Amino acid sequence: MPALATGPGTDTGLCELLAALAAQLQPHVDSQEDLTFLWDMFGEKSLHSLVKIHEKLHYYEKQSPVPILHGAAALAGDLAEELQSRPGSSEIRELLKLLSKPNVKALLSVHDTVAQKNYDPVLPPMPDDIDDEEDSVKIIRLVKNREPLGATIKKDEQSGAIVVARIMRGGAADRSGLIHVGDELREVNGIPVEDKRPEEVIQILAQSEGAITFKIIPSIKEETPAKEGKMFIKALFDYDPTEDKAIPCKEAGLAFRKGDILQIMSQDDPTWWQAKHEGDANPRAGLIPSKHFQERRLALRRAEILVQPLKVSSRKSSGFRRSFRLSRKDKKTNKSMYECKKSEQYDTADVPTYEEVTPYRRQTHEKYRLVVLVGPVGVGLNELKRKLLISDTQHYGVTVPHTTRARRSQESDGVEYIFISKHLFETDVQNNKFIEYGEYKNNYYGTSIDSVRSVLAKNKVCLLDVQPHTVKHLRTLEFKPYVIFIKPPSIERLRVTRKNAKIISSRDDQAAAKPFTEEDFQEMIKSAQIMESQYGHLFDKIIINDDLTTAFNELKTTFDKLETDTHWVPVSWLHS
Repeated sequence: MPALATGPGTDTGLCELLAALAAQLQPHVDSQEDLTFLWDMFGEKSLHSLVKIHEKLHYYEKQSPVPILHGAAALAGDLAEELQSRPGSSEIRELLKLLSKPNVKALLSVHDTVAQKNYDPVLPPMPDDIDDEEDSVKIIRLVKNREPLGATIKKDEQSGAIVVARIMRGGAADRSGLIHVGDELREVNGIPVEDKRPEEVIQILAQSEGAITFKIIPSIKEETPAKEGKMFIKALFDYDPTEDKAIPCKEAGLAFRKGDILQIMSQDDPTWWQAKHEGDANPRAGLIPSKHFQERRLALRRAEILVQPLKVSSRKSSGFRRSFRLSRKDKKTNKSMYECKKSEQYDTADVPTYEEVTPYRRQTHEKYRLVVLVGPVGVGLNELKRKLLISDTQHYGVTVPHTTRARRSQESDGVEYIFISKHLFETDVQNNKFIEYGEYKNNYYGTSIDSVRSVLAKNKVCLLDVQPHTVKHLRTLEFKPYVIFIKPPSIERLRVTRKNAKIISSRDDQAAAKPFTEEDFQEMIKSAQIMESQYGHLFDKIIINDDLTTAFNELKTTFDKLETDTHWVPVSWLHS
């Protein structure tokens, strides 16, 4: 730090240093708001005046002058008393008038203070007749700038007073350390607020810029010191505080999108948590609905959510993609082609809000994470999977399905299918050994958990193609699945890009292929919307298959990053 100047003739004194300090600190300041705060604080006229006085006193002390006298004020008082007893002349009257002026008395008093080097303030004695019940009042001055104050207020139901309801972590009020939860607000910039509603006080604060002066009666409650939030959550829904009627202060809310990672700064309030976006340099937290509160709110719509699949059941049964595809005719007669451990209606009863997460990076000795691909019929999921397998057969692998049908002459056991008896298949179903299974033309087909383990055991990335509601049951510490949703483009683009393409209607029936119809396009779009609406909170990545080559390159890049980068995963995977 530059040396402080000691003389009035020096060019770089403390005042000059103060003016340049904000610029010197700029590379070390995280946000523009903090920099603005520093500029305003260091630019305060009153602060500059105090610094100038400090420099003058410092210079005076450095010169070590010997004062002619230490009691000029007392001497002036004695002189005035002496002159009053003498015959009045114009000169005596003028001198008496000068000595009685308040500014001259103050000047002489300052002279004596400096001469005696007694710069410490002298506090007045405590009055003897103080009322123990009387409230102590605190005057606070904060520089708000363009940022919110970082505190919410409410009217106390019993006393009717305006009190501080919460302090937002990292906000102006929190950084000052002067305002606390429970403090009673009496005045803002000299305006009494005792008879005002919280909305009116908020309006006064919103219109105030620069320094704001508060008159406060401190709370008697003791606050526990704030701790830095160490909990991270993944948002499983979109949130806009401006559209939330329940939030106590819309300006204090934090907006986020599904998939965002949030750092929880405070859970003191059971209804409204304080959070900020992970990695955000701005230290100020915002309000978000707590997990319990949001679940309770969304539970009111649960009946509506549960009814939704029933309204689209005929569309969904034919529109959702099958690992073993059925022709449209077959789909209508085999609606329960696949089952899993729990029904889809059960899944939709769960209310997605937040999931606690932690950073995870795969170590070289660990098995690869299971990659789950989800998408509607005709979206091109099989084509993308095939391109991945061809690109590196040693690195990527797929499961071999089980079936109870007879093996054909050109087939080998364990290659196209694993052929087992009906009795053994049903036994495995009872023992929950299948991820999903179903019946087609009196034969069972299914994907077993062991088939996934077999691919992973070969030190390969397992590419698994399942129904979306199955994903939930694969989210375990063992598999650590990364779920990719292959999404169709707009119906206009589908008509252009799939004009000459064909849709495979049945994998097990000689892979019959037919041209896409308008109904296929509408079915694909609709089923994709249902998938994203009901299961989107389980997707880690969404890739739009507008162009097969572009989608494949994006998929390949995603796979490469999955193996090398750090990702957020449910905390239960690493601490179970």
